[in-house]
Amino acid sequence: MPPAAAMHGTSAPARPGPARPRFAATAALAAATALVLAGCSGQTGNARVDAVDAGGDGTLRIGLLLDNTGKQSFLNSAQLAAAKLAVQEINAAGGHKGRPVELLPEKIGEDTTSRAKELVAAKADVVIGPTDSSRAPEAIDVLSRAKVAIISPANAAHGLTRYRSGGYYFRTSAADTAQASVLVKLAKDSGARTIAIIHEDGMYGKDVSVAVAAAAKAAGLGTVAEAAFTAGQAQQAAAATKAAGPDSVILVARAGAQGAIAELNNAGLAGSKLVLSDGAIRQYGSALGSKALEGARGILPGVFPSAHFQGELVAVDPGLKDMTFAAETYDAVNLAAIAAAAAQDDAGSSVAAKLIAVSGQQGSETGEPCRSYKECGDAMRAGKRADYDGESGPIGFDFNGDVTTANYMVFTYSADNRARMSGTETAARAGG
Repeated sequence: MPPAAAMHGTSAPARPGPARPRFAATAALAAATALVLAGCSGQTGNARVDAVDAGGDGTLRIGLLLDNTGKQSFLNSAQLAAAKLAVQEINAAGGHKGRPVELLPEKIGEDTTSRAKELVAAKADVVIGPTDSSRAPEAIDVLSRAKVAIISPANAAHGLTRYRSGGYYFRTSAADTAQASVLVKLAKDSGARTIAIIHEDGMYGKDVSVAVAAAAKAAGLGTVAEAAFTAGQAQQAAAATKAAGPDSVILVARAGAQGAIAELNNAGLAGSKLVLSDGAIRQYGSALGSKALEGARGILPGVFPSAHFQGELVAVDPGLKDMTFAAETYDAVNLAAIAAAAAQDDAGSSVAAKLIAVSGQQGSETGEPCRSYKECGDAMRAGKRADYDGESGPIGFDFNGDVTTANYMVFTYSADNRARMSGTETAARAGG
């Protein structure tokens, strides 16, 4: 899971609107996860590009891996509503080869391996999920061996780009590192010629800070300092950053963000000098000193959901109060069905082999832009290649299964240390 595309819950007591929240707290991966990501599933071949023979049974079955409990349980409702909405629309448009697409009964649990095995036993062709990046390796290992396509709407860990899935794994969320060019652009747009990068220890902080340094070099900005800190221990890093005299400071952090901002303030680095990564942005309010963030900017991934899309989701689930990962889930289900239609087969290997093409990436061949299963089906029946652009924006899977375009909402802080949406940016190359 990445941090979410709007602010809520423990990481953000108040949201600027009904945008998709980007969760910071749960997305942090433990050190043990880094070891898991460094391994591989042992899959060979590449289902994304290999030729396949039709092997489906005529019914496209889609399963969900819903893995959030406790305070995170609201994430399940948004994804479930979006999946139901997409399947309803697909079936209203004729389903797959005239037969209804089946959404397998949902179960919620953190035992990813067991849930994945249950979905294989239920004859799932495609699985949407998991939410948490730390659980992706377990899901990939089980599902890819069974030749089931996997599309996560929420995984953002950079290391998953390199995880061996035999070509069965895709994600409609951008990798964490995609935000680097946008963070640098915000600094440059403010007139900065030099930056300092202060990052929290851990996979997220290290990966994103390395990407920021590379993006700064490409943009012609000098990086005068790079400092790491552990949560609650940012004083030394803040002092080193201050001593370097940067025009702008990019903070890459999650759990330790508030403490780092406080230490940067104590060092005289406050307000408009600060640019916050997606894990660091939240509604701080009185938790920080007066005007500590006035003029600071930060980003959250995603697009503000249209009123129409929100209304459709609420019609599916009248109790829905949050739309985290709804757009990415909706797009994942539609892409799976469109890929099956393009392949004229519902087997997971056939779906995986067509996902790159129907998402918009197919060499120099131009596809027909379409925003729904029906529109894409009409394009294919007219002899054109469908290019699905969904609720989360253009997708364009690369050969790692990563999206190649990522949208971000820009937020600016007022004197009350509360962020309000002030613009949008796009990272043209989002894959790892």
